[in-house]
Amino acid sequence: MTELKNMPGHLIRRFHQIAVAIFHEQVGAAGVDLTPVQFAALLRVRAHPDVDQATLAGLIAYDRTTIGGVVDRLAQKGYIIRQTSEKDRRARILRITSEGEAVLDLIAPLVETAQQTMMRGLTGDEAAELMRLLSKATDAVNELSRAPLKDPPSP
Repeated sequence: MTELKNMPGHLIRRFHQIAVAIFHEQVGAAGVDLTPVQFAALLRVRAHPDVDQATLAGLIAYDRTTIGGVVDRLAQKGYIIRQTSEKDRRARILRITSEGEAVLDLIAPLVETAQQTMMRGLTGDEAAELMRLLSKATDAVNELSRAPLKDPPSP
């Protein structure tokens, strides 16, 4: 494999660049300053109230040492609040604010449009197959990541 166009890593990096650009175009058009990682974190905080920062990192497959910056920016924007955990005074638990709920509601259709735009060169069956294969490939090497995706904690 000496041709870049035949290297999965290169194509995945390019697709990621394009996906981020499409996300910013859609969400930015609504006047919302949110990155894809911030969106993922906010979505998971909403789904898992009182999640701690370390667990959140696993839920979005993000490095534990840098999740603090993501959380800081979401808190500065007023989208989440951080509190010290009563169970573990070293842990910070997170909860979405009404402003965070409102921004997610506002951009949900825009994020959906972004996802569709990313797949526009594919038929519906091809898009489903791409998603199936990406999931299969990602799952097969998840443990090799510096920040593996982790399942949500049991209730």
